[in-house]
Amino acid sequence: MELKVNGPAEKLEGNIKLPGDKSISHRGMLLAAMGYGPSRLLGVLRSGVTDAMLNCLTALGVESEYLGQDDLLILGKSWSSPSTSLYCGNSGTTMRLLLGALAPSPVRATIDGSPRLRQRPMGRVVTPLELMGARINGMNGQGQPPFIVDGQELHGIQYDLPVSSAQVKSAVLLAALFAQGETEISEPTPSRDHTERMLKNLGISIIRSNGSIRLIPHRGRLPNFTMDVPGDVSSGAFPIVAATLVPDSEVTLSGVGINPTRSGLLEILDAMGADIRRENQRQSCGEPIADLVIRSAALNPVEIEADKVASMVDELPIFAIAATQAHGISKVSGAEELRFKESDRILEITRGLREMGARIEPQADGFIIEGPTRLHGAVLDPNGDHRIAMAFAVAGLIAEGETTLRNADCIAESYPDFASDLIKLGAEIQ
Repeated sequence: MELKVNGPAEKLEGNIKLPGDKSISHRGMLLAAMGYGPSRLLGVLRSGVTDAMLNCLTALGVESEYLGQDDLLILGKSWSSPSTSLYCGNSGTTMRLLLGALAPSPVRATIDGSPRLRQRPMGRVVTPLELMGARINGMNGQGQPPFIVDGQELHGIQYDLPVSSAQVKSAVLLAALFAQGETEISEPTPSRDHTERMLKNLGISIIRSNGSIRLIPHRGRLPNFTMDVPGDVSSGAFPIVAATLVPDSEVTLSGVGINPTRSGLLEILDAMGADIRRENQRQSCGEPIADLVIRSAALNPVEIEADKVASMVDELPIFAIAATQAHGISKVSGAEELRFKESDRILEITRGLREMGARIEPQADGFIIEGPTRLHGAVLDPNGDHRIAMAFAVAGLIAEGETTLRNADCIAESYPDFASDLIKLGAEIQ
C-alpha cells in the first residue's frame, strides 16, 4: 500500500479518538489470560501487534471474543502446551512478556517471530529469567529466537537492570508472580510502569521505593477485571506534532493516557514552546487520562539525554520531525535502543529526512538536527517500521509538494486509522 501526502497542509482542526494504548492492551490481554474467569477490555487496541498477542494466547487454550470493534472479552483459564509455535510476528512486546509469563507456567512452548524480530535482542530478558531458574533454550543463539520454553517452578531474585527497559522489567515481574520468594528489581532510571500499576490494581503486593520494585508472590490465579484502556499517547504523538507544526491548527485528542513514565514527549514539547493543554483529567485502573488540546506554535530547540529517553523512546522518530522546524540545534543522545527497534530508527530517520532536505547528522546513540528547514516532498520507504512511516507522513504535511510512502501497510501494526484520522482533521492524503 502507498500513501500520498499532499503538502503543505493549510490547517488541521477537529476532535479524534486515538486507538487504545498498545502497551496497556498487551498487558491487559496477558493478565486477563493469566487470571480466572471473564475479563473485559474496553477501548482495547485492535492491530497487528495486539492480534499477535491474542493469537498466541488462543494457541495456549485461552478463549476470547470481540463484543464490539474495541470491546474484548477474555476468559482466563489454565494454559495448555500448544501444538504449534507461538508466532509473535513483528511484536517484540508479545515475545518478551510471554517469555516471562511462560517461564513459571506448566506448559512447554516454542516462541518465534518474523525475520526482523529474530534479530532483535532478547538476551536481556532471558538472562534474569534464567537466574530465577527458567529453562529457556534459544535455538538461534541463546539471546535470539526462536526459543523453547519449558515452564517450571522459579525462585525470586534481586536483579539490577543494566539498562532501563519496561519490557524486561515486566517479564521478570510476570515470572515473579508465581515464584518462590520475593523478587526485587532495580532500574537505573524509571521506565514505563503500566505492569506495576495493573498488578497493584489486581491486589498484588508490589512496592516501589528508591528506584527499586519489590513483588511478593501471588498464591492462586489472578482475579478477573474490567478496564477502560486509555488512548495511546505514542500514537497520539503524530497528530500532536502535526497540529503543532501546521499553521492555524487546533486539534483535540480525547481520553489520552498521560502516565508520567510515558509523557516524555509532552514534556519536551512543552519545553520547546508547544501549546498543549491537558483538560478533564481522570483515572482508570490507576492510569491517568486527560483530553489534550493542541494548537500550532513556534518551537525552540532542545537536547534529550539518556535520562529522558526511556519515557519517550517510541516518540523519538516524530520528535525528529518537530526538531526540523525548531529554531536552532536539537540533539538526542543515549538512545542506542533506537537501532534495535522494528528497524534501525537512527538510520531510517536520517535517510528519510535527508531525502526531504533536512539537516540531520546521525550519531551512534542518537542524532543532531538543525532547524528550521523547509522540507520538500520525496518518495520514501519506511522499511516495515510503523513509527517511521507515520513520522514521514507528518513530515509530508509540512513539506512542499507530494510525499509518497511506499509499503505503508506497517502503519496498521499500531494505528490502523492513522490516515483516516488525519483526513478527518483536514489533511490531504490518498
